[in-house]
Amino acid sequence: MNIQTVGFIGCGRIARILLGGFKAAGVALPSVIASDLNPENIDKLRAAFPQLQSAGPDNAKPAAQQLVLLAVHPPALASVLSSIKAALRPDAIVLSLAPKFTIAKLSELLGGFDRLARMIPNAPSIIGAGYNPMAFGSGLTAEERQALAALFAPLGECPEVAESKLEGFALLTGMGPTYLWFQLEALRGLAESFGLSSADITPALKRTVCGATRTLLESGLSPAEVMDLVPVKPLAEDETGIKQAYQTRLPALFAKIKP
Repeated sequence: MNIQTVGFIGCGRIARILLGGFKAAGVALPSVIASDLNPENIDKLRAAFPQLQSAGPDNAKPAAQQLVLLAVHPPALASVLSSIKAALRPDAIVLSLAPKFTIAKLSELLGGFDRLARMIPNAPSIIGAGYNPMAFGSGLTAEERQALAALFAPLGECPEVAESKLEGFALLTGMGPTYLWFQLEALRGLAESFGLSSADITPALKRTVCGATRTLLESGLSPAEVMDLVPVKPLAEDETGIKQAYQTRLPALFAKIKP
């Protein structure tokens, strides 16, 4: 199966991440058309990706493509589905990039259309280092599932998972980088103030973060043993507060995005 035309409904962050990842990987997508209620979003996206065709606020145009990507927030999804139902081709594939709306719910809102899939996008896809778990509806053949996975492979890993796990991945991988980025940027800035150059910091910080993750998950040591490997812990007094933020805010958010 060759995907010849792609429609993006929504030109915000997710569209920028995915298109940026394809561009970084040197992948030339087939014909791509996108819609958004905010003309500034379309203008920004087209400035970065001139090949993108604009449909303005008309969702029906991208919905008439072979692959339709729903890149909108959950609160807007029901109205978007209503606006595109009549425009979908019988052989189209609709890929939702949002949590909360199950494949069954998407199908219901689309009047029984069942050629559906869901993916939780991961921001590191913009450099080809993403983790983008997918779940497929029963209306897609094995060949079509493989074609979707192959399309997104240049962006990183794209494992097929049970749909019931997607909201968990939304908290772990979809939002996960935001738990770390501000801390890593603070650390990078401090290292610079300590006299290290960008050439010093980049490989050191990358190796430290990747190595720390692998040590926690692959060393065979218990979490307590891993955390005891370094005797000096400058932020030890703040750990309780940080853990409490995780333990209170993330479960509350998970409850909001669960179907």
